[in-house]
Amino acid sequence: MTDVAKALLVDDRRENLLALEAILQGIAVHPVAVESGEAALKQLMMDDFAVILLDAQMPDMDGFETAGHIKRRERTRHVPIIFLTAADRDSHLAVRGYSVGAVDYLTKPLDPWVLRAKVSVFVDLWSKNRQLQLQAETVREREAQWSSLTEAVDESLTLLRDGSADPEAVARAVRVLEKARWGS
Repeated sequence: MTDVAKALLVDDRRENLLALEAILQGIAVHPVAVESGEAALKQLMMDDFAVILLDAQMPDMDGFETAGHIKRRERTRHVPIIFLTAADRDSHLAVRGYSVGAVDYLTKPLDPWVLRAKVSVFVDLWSKNRQLQLQAETVREREAQWSSLTEAVDESLTLLRDGSADPEAVARAVRVLEKARWGS
């Protein structure tokens, strides 16, 4: 599990990607920039992301179609998408963005502080989710250890109850308990 949150930046114009990378500087996020919807989908197959900043209007596969593909995939359906567009506050585009799963829809020129704040929230949520996953993994490991120890104690008790007069059964029970005690 990676420790650094990543933001996927998707825009067909290189200068916009550079501007987004500059805006995100100083935030605990690693920006990954791609120039098409197809490239974004490929990147999402290789990496996990805290947030996707997606240009709504791109040639070939636009942001809406890209978002549709992202939301249909089990692995990526919960990654938050923030649409970015130069379109002049067309409410129909915003509704279309929300209908394909966007969590927000921002128009250019972007307010860098607003974008930084939104990305920071999703990075923080991603980090908390990772912490919870690690804690759940630790709990599962401890439950497995506890279960193994309980089985060893039960086996030893059975041996001791069934063969209290048999020194070999007592010795075997002691070995089982020692093995459980030392975790081997």
